[in-house]
Amino acid sequence: MKHTKSLCPECCDLIDAAIYEEDGKIMIDKECDEHGYFKDVYWSDAELYKKFDNVNRVGEGVTNPMTTEGYQCPQDCGLCSTHKTNTILANIDLTNRCNLNCPICFANAKERGYIYEPSFEQIRDMLQMLRNEEPTPCYAVQFSGGEPTVRDDLPDIIAMARDMGFIQIQIATNGIRLAKDVEFTRKLKEAGLHTLYLQFDGVTEEPYKMVRGFNALPMKQQVVENCREVGIKSITLVPTLAKGVNDHQIGDMIRFASQNLDVIKGINFQPISFTGRINREEREQKRITIPDLFKLTEEQTDGEIPKDSWYPVPFVVPVSRFIAAIRNENIPALTCHQHCGAGTYVYVEDGKFIPITNFIDVKGLMNFLDEVTDEFYERGANKSAKVRALAKVARRVPSFIDSDKSPSSVNVTKLIVNVLVRGASEATKEFHRNTLFLGCMHFQDNYNFDIERIQRCGVHYATPDGRAIPFCTYNTLHREEVESKFSRPYEVAKAKSQ
Repeated sequence: MKHTKSLCPECCDLIDAAIYEEDGKIMIDKECDEHGYFKDVYWSDAELYKKFDNVNRVGEGVTNPMTTEGYQCPQDCGLCSTHKTNTILANIDLTNRCNLNCPICFANAKERGYIYEPSFEQIRDMLQMLRNEEPTPCYAVQFSGGEPTVRDDLPDIIAMARDMGFIQIQIATNGIRLAKDVEFTRKLKEAGLHTLYLQFDGVTEEPYKMVRGFNALPMKQQVVENCREVGIKSITLVPTLAKGVNDHQIGDMIRFASQNLDVIKGINFQPISFTGRINREEREQKRITIPDLFKLTEEQTDGEIPKDSWYPVPFVVPVSRFIAAIRNENIPALTCHQHCGAGTYVYVEDGKFIPITNFIDVKGLMNFLDEVTDEFYERGANKSAKVRALAKVARRVPSFIDSDKSPSSVNVTKLIVNVLVRGASEATKEFHRNTLFLGCMHFQDNYNFDIERIQRCGVHYATPDGRAIPFCTYNTLHREEVESKFSRPYEVAKAKSQ
């Protein structure tokens, strides 16, 4: 049994919680003196939970925290000195307006009764705050909402982020405007947009009717075509997974992505998080956890992508640690909590899926990179140590790759050696061009909230008052406070815009 802190789903007070194994699952339970007892599934597979628990990479956070005294986690987020991971990906909500009205959305202007829409200058300040993080500035930003494309100045905002040094610029969108307006899509590309996070619920009309209220699939397909036309070659599909809604279409969504690999580079599955109150019976009916995704993927790809091909996010820390040492610079390290998310890379050849774990000893390779990095520092981290380290990597990496099982369409050994030894962006791009990334991030709600995961979060919301707030804390505790502080009444804003 493990003890942690969680939230009461009713009053949001911080209370004691226990995480423990029961009937092959990992459960979380807690009791509020006022609102009673709560219990939920934390992870649906105890063995996978234990396997992931062995990959525990704790970061050092930021050295210039925004909240430095008088804080109480998680009520006083922003980042504080106890937070362990710098901002890997920043979210900036450009508006809470939207051209849809989905019940599963975090933000909805009409329902909340006010418009939250930071000014161009406020957005610049938020971006600068992120770039000022020490010792590692934030390099990746995602503009979200609401629906960010309802802002006509979105191309200018993207260009501003580009000019400020962000090397990965994304938008999270439902795709409506991009499907209808190919020239607007082109403007985003020309402004510096790198990746489109496209809301995507399935490959038939039924999930869209259930979740969005209409068949949005043709519109999603048109977004793919428009991106292909204007040269956007990095779409990530983002399905919100719920049992009985679209969990039976995981394999088909992967196949859809693989058939459009020239523009779709990944899928980021997001098991549903419950906003507001929901009874235990309904939670049990719809709750899906990370291990559920692994098993469903294995079943729906006929075993081609087995559950053992997935690894927790911090598993790849040895790669960033090695590259940071060799380059002598601070680069982002994915030191998120090991139970927050997972991923794998898959090659597609002759209609078959080939996970990289089929032909690469990934665990052995990560251990080797840690060993080389340790030796590099022991030898003085100088030019001579660097030459020895790079030579050792070039010599030994092939031993971790089974060329007989690797895809015939690409020289995987040469590709990985180039990424590690040369570190050139083109080598990294070539790796991504030839693979489909499959990821999963299970954002927390008030029922499965674990403060240890919060303190390791690497996805943060930037706010107009100069804070960077962990994703799950923002959506469970802080969104309403921030938006109401920097908003104007909905009806007043609507009248001014007419």
